[in-house]
Parts: sequence; structure tokens; C-alpha cells
Amino acid sequence: MASTKSRDTRPELIVRSYLYHRGYRFRKNVKGMPGTPDIVLKKYGTVIFIHGCFWHGHTPDFHIPRSNSEYWKEKIERNRLRDKRDKERLRNAGWNVITVWECQLKPATREKTLFEIEYLITRFYIKRLKDKARKKRYAEMEHRIPVAGYEGKTK
Repeated sequence: MASTKSRDTRPELIVRSYLYHRGYRFRKNVKGMPGTPDIVLKKYGTVIFIHGCFWHGHTPDFHIPRSNSEYWKEKIERNRLRDKRDKERLRNAGWNVITVWECQLKPATREKTLFEIEYLITRFYIKRLKDKARKKRYAEMEHRIPVAGYEGKTK
């Protein structure tokens, strides 16, 4: 397990390369954030986790090794709970979270998955811009609301 890479894995390189060539700029493996997301797109308010199906217990592809199976069950369950907790923390902090599974980046489904990632990033960005505009309009409206007893006259 010590020799298992936790960053710069093949699936991560595929996603990062695609996003970079499409013009997205990002930070990778940001340690100060819950769960150390694999990709952070600050401008878009989005983080991307790229999970290995075995290590994070992706249900369709998941199997428990026969040797030391109790250990693996507990370990994978701890990983799932930690992932859930970290993603919830990020959402509460205002981030949009995308999870990409290793199996989604197999050649048969890779193109579809990459397009979906880009679609979600764009959708989140548009929503973020609309929310900013709405807040700005609301703030401007607050300044226009007349205060009781004040009619705009000066002494």
C-alpha cells in the first residue's frame, strides 16, 4: 500500500490534460482543503475528486479481497465515510463537488465522462454568476428602500 500513488495517477492525468487543453486553469492536490481535492477550479467554485474504484469502494466495480477480508471491509468503509464527510464540508463552504470514478475513464466511456465534467463546470459557473448578480441587485435595492420617517428632505 505504501507504494500506491495518491497523486498524479493515470486517471488524474487524463482529466487534467483534458481540462488544461480546453482552457481551464486549476490547482492540484490542495492540502488546505478538506479531503485534498485532486483538482481545484477556484474561478468556477468547483473541486474534482478522482477516485480509484477499489480504494473508495465504488459499488459496481467493488470486490473485497479474499485474504484479510475483514481488514479491507473496514478500511474501505472508513474511506467512504471520510469521503462523504469531506465532500459535505466542501459543499457547506460553498464549493461544488464533482466525483469522477476510475472506471468512468476507461476508453469506452472516457469521452462522455470528460464532456460531462466540462458541462458540470460550466453549469456551476453560470449558476455562480447568476447568484452574484442576484446578490448585487438585492444590495442595490436595499439602498433604495426608504427609511420610515425619512422622505429624502434635508434640513
